[in-house]
Amino acid sequence: MASTSRLLLGTSPFPHHPTRSSLSITTGSVATARALWHKNRKVHNWNHSYEFIHGGSTPHKPKRRNFLIKATSEPYDTESIWIKSMKDIMHTVQNFTVSYYLITVLMSICSASVLAVENLSDISPKFFLGLFKYIIPIIFMHWYVVGVNQLSDPETDKINKPYRPLASGKISYKTGVIISISCLFMSFGLAGISRSKPLLWCLLIYFVGMTGYSINLPLLRWKQSTIPTLLSTVPANLIANILAPFLHIKTYVLEKTTIFPRSIVFASVVMSVYYLVIMLLLKEIPDLEGDKVTGLQTLSVHFGPKQVFWSCVVLLEMAYGVAIIMGATSPFLWSKIFTVIAHGIMALIFWYRADSVDLKNKDASQSFYMFIYKLLFVENILILFVR
Repeated sequence: MASTSRLLLGTSPFPHHPTRSSLSITTGSVATARALWHKNRKVHNWNHSYEFIHGGSTPHKPKRRNFLIKATSEPYDTESIWIKSMKDIMHTVQNFTVSYYLITVLMSICSASVLAVENLSDISPKFFLGLFKYIIPIIFMHWYVVGVNQLSDPETDKINKPYRPLASGKISYKTGVIISISCLFMSFGLAGISRSKPLLWCLLIYFVGMTGYSINLPLLRWKQSTIPTLLSTVPANLIANILAPFLHIKTYVLEKTTIFPRSIVFASVVMSVYYLVIMLLLKEIPDLEGDKVTGLQTLSVHFGPKQVFWSCVVLLEMAYGVAIIMGATSPFLWSKIFTVIAHGIMALIFWYRADSVDLKNKDASQSFYMFIYKLLFVENILILFVR
C-alpha cells in the first residue's frame, strides 16, 4: 500500500536510488530553477556593476556598443581635449600678436645688425648677447602696439578681421588691456636695464608713433587720414627695424665709430618703400569695408581700391629699380651680379602676381597682402649682399 502510494505520488520505493521520472519532476526541477536563478543573478549583478562603473550599457547589447568603446578610450579623449585646448590658446596668442609681422621684424633687425659688423672677429658671444638685449624689448613693444591697435578698433575688426581674439570674444577687453600694459612696462624696463641709448630712443619713438596711430584720443588716432598715417608708421618702423639695431650694435655692443655704409643706405631706402606699401596702402584694401563703416578717411575710401593697388605696385617696382641701379654701380662684381639678377627676378614675379589679383575678392587681396611680407622677408636677406 505504501509502495502504491509512493508510485502515485511520483516517488520511488527505493529512496537511495531515485528513478529518472523523479529527477525530472522533483529534484531536477528544483536544481534547474536554482541554477537559472543563480545565473540570472550573476548576470544581473555583473551588468549592474558594469553600468555603475563605466556609465554605459552592457557589452552584450549591440545597439549600445559605441558607448563601450567610448568608455574604454576615455583617457585618450581627455588627452585630446588637453591638446586641443593648448592649440586653441596658442592660436589665440598668435592672432593677438600677429606673429607673421613679428617674424619679418626680427629678420630685419638681424640683417641690420649684421650690416654693422666690419670683420669676422666682431661676430662673438658679445654680439649675440647685444642682439638678444635689443630683440626682447622690441618683441614686447610689438605686442603692446598690436594690442593697442586691436583695443582701439574692436568694431572695425568685427567686420574686417573677425578671427582676432578681441573681435571674436576669446579675450575680453580687460584682459587685452592688462596684456598690452604689461608688455609696455616689460619693454621699457628691459631697455632701461641694458642702458642702450639707441634702443631707448627707438622704443620711445616707436611708442609715440604707433600709439598715436591707433588710440582714439584728442589730436591722436592718426590712422584717420593719409599724411598723419604716413608720418607715424613709416619712420617708426624704419627706425625700429633698420637704423636703431644698426646703431645699437655699432655703438653699444661693438663700441665703434658710427659710419653708415652703402648697404645701410640701400636698406633704408628700399625698406621705407616696403613699409609705405604695407602700412599705408595695401593694408587699406582688405580693410576697405570696415573703414567705410567706421568713417576712416583712407586712400582706398577716397580713390577706390584699384587706383591705390596699382599705386602700390608702381612704388614697389620703383624700389626694385633703385635696387638694380645701386647693385649695378657696386665696385664688387659678385655684389653687382647677385643684386641685379635677384631684384630683377623679384620685380618680374611681383608684377606677374599683381596682374592676377582679383580686387573684388577679399581673400585674394589678403593673399596678395601676405605675399608682400614674403617679398619683404627675402629682401632682408638680399640687403646683406649689397656693397
